[in-house]
Amino acid sequence: MSSNSGTIAAISISDKKGVQKTNVDGALLLENFGIKDDAHAGNWHRQVSLLDMSSIDRIKAKLPAIAPGNFAENITTSGLELFSMPVGTLLKAGKNCLLRITQIGKECHTRCAIYYTAGDCVMPREGVFAEVLRGGDISVGDTIEVATAD
Repeated sequence: MSSNSGTIAAISISDKKGVQKTNVDGALLLENFGIKDDAHAGNWHRQVSLLDMSSIDRIKAKLPAIAPGNFAENITTSGLELFSMPVGTLLKAGKNCLLRITQIGKECHTRCAIYYTAGDCVMPREGVFAEVLRGGDISVGDTIEVATAD
């Protein structure tokens, strides 16, 4: 996939860590923090998590009920192969928001329910984490694209 532009397919938040996230129509990204009211937000390098629908679709073959937010990702994209982008890539989301990819994949210390049911989980390989460089509102359906420094 060579597209540098996609859409925000879903936005998901939770008030506690370790639980599935709830889908919302829009969210406020706070600079140097993450999504307002999300348990994973904070002053660290994994302020926002992202996953593309293509990653979710691979698990859907084994678990048809899997949906955006089930992998605890904040922003589900459509049309961007996020995990192939290098750390440091800038992403423009919505009208004004700017994210910088800080980490590709993550170590899972315990196997999640999805792993035990489907025999696989994509977040350790294809989940992407970012920090918020410029905050603002984002909504489902907004464009998300690779940006250049400005």
